[in-house]
Amino acid sequence: MAALGSMLASFEESLAVIDQDGEQSYLALDAAATAVAAALVGAGVRTGSVVATVCPAGRWWLAGTYGAWRAGAVLLPLEASHPPAELRHPVTDSAVTHVLCTAESAELANELAAFTNAQVVDIRAAVATENSVTLPELSDDNDAMIVYTSGTTGLPKGVVHTHRSLGAQCAAMVEAWAWTSADRIVCVLPLHHVHGLVNVTFTSLSVGATLETPGHFDALETWERLASGDITIFMAVPTIYSRLVRAWSDADDATKARWSEHAASLRLMVSGSAALPVSTLEQWREISGHVLLERYGMTELGMALGNTLDRRVPGYVGWPFPGVEVRIVNEAGVDVVDGDVGELLVRGTQVFNRYLNRPDATVESFVDGWFRTGDVAQQTPDGYRLLGRASVDIIKSGGEKVSALEIEEVFRTHPAIADCAVVGLPDDEWGERVAIAWLADSADRPTDAEFRAWGKERLAPAKVPFAYLCIDELPRNPMGKVTKVAVRELFA
Repeated sequence: MAALGSMLASFEESLAVIDQDGEQSYLALDAAATAVAAALVGAGVRTGSVVATVCPAGRWWLAGTYGAWRAGAVLLPLEASHPPAELRHPVTDSAVTHVLCTAESAELANELAAFTNAQVVDIRAAVATENSVTLPELSDDNDAMIVYTSGTTGLPKGVVHTHRSLGAQCAAMVEAWAWTSADRIVCVLPLHHVHGLVNVTFTSLSVGATLETPGHFDALETWERLASGDITIFMAVPTIYSRLVRAWSDADDATKARWSEHAASLRLMVSGSAALPVSTLEQWREISGHVLLERYGMTELGMALGNTLDRRVPGYVGWPFPGVEVRIVNEAGVDVVDGDVGELLVRGTQVFNRYLNRPDATVESFVDGWFRTGDVAQQTPDGYRLLGRASVDIIKSGGEKVSALEIEEVFRTHPAIADCAVVGLPDDEWGERVAIAWLADSADRPTDAEFRAWGKERLAPAKVPFAYLCIDELPRNPMGKVTKVAVRELFA
């Protein structure tokens, strides 16, 4: 990534970014990044200093990010829409020394800077100022970025990636998905998670492609961009695809036809960050002609598994990315035979370096150089299949291990259910009992007995939920993943 961060100028006058301020070339972005780097070094940034960014997606965010790297800093990308109280932990845990912002986010930047007595640097002002300083030489082994995990239990952990691991992630996606400088992608994902950061932003700029950053997601605006004929790649979370499906359904016939025709011309559409309901995949295929490419990754390792450009199997996450090794092991740490389930282990250059300030957690997460994902998986002739997080998606009931994701897929086909989440509830007799929280798709409200009867026709007895709770909305994190811990609390 040290190389990636310094190669912007090699794409010369090619179009790098389109944002609310217009178009910017790679040469202009390169010059802006160098100016920010000089300003940061002049403000006291040294190799290893942690620099936070809080500004909208676009040229200023990019100049701040690449400028921070050129100054030798470690990037801490933060979501500018989050309240200071939520951002206090990552700022203090990482000991931020400088906060990059624009005028729109200056108030938040100053509040965050107060947590660690950090210095605030305005990106626009830095770009407009001439500074003559010597920038440091960087190694691929230097720390590059800290991204905080969702924190399903306890405080979020800071995941430290080096320039080497980020570069490996980008290179793997370029090879697997055939990225070129002719590609153009619109980013509707937040820039504080690896999906928007690495898969979309850093990878596109690593090949000289064009990045569009509207700064927010709006279903109608996104449809119009997909229908422009300019976009070649689109990546989103299942929640966004569901909203696009809803917007398409509400449109008039002429608009539907136009949107569908142009969406079909994109060369690649990817879904990730949460399990993709088969129903959403099928609806999207009917609308756009695209079978969404599903993949699997984590903050700690970027992308590990993915369907290929020429083969996609619904419900499966494909095969290892280039440069990635995977294993599936049982509870004793022994490799299982194909078809059996176990924990997914991953090894490769793209894996993170450590958890910040958590050597204990780092040691616990690795076995002989293999990262323990905590996810339960199965290898089949159709590729790898994820059964869920061992901690929340695998329910141990009556001596059997049950996949919550499998039960959710079945119950999403019930005509009364728009969406659902399955969890395990403590039970003295069974260990855990299956429970389901569901959103109504109509005025119809089946009784628990009717649901159970319906489930028994489609699932083994141990998989049929015993408790049913109709709710207005499923609790989700910013990336659209259902927060299973919060779902469990609904049954308390």
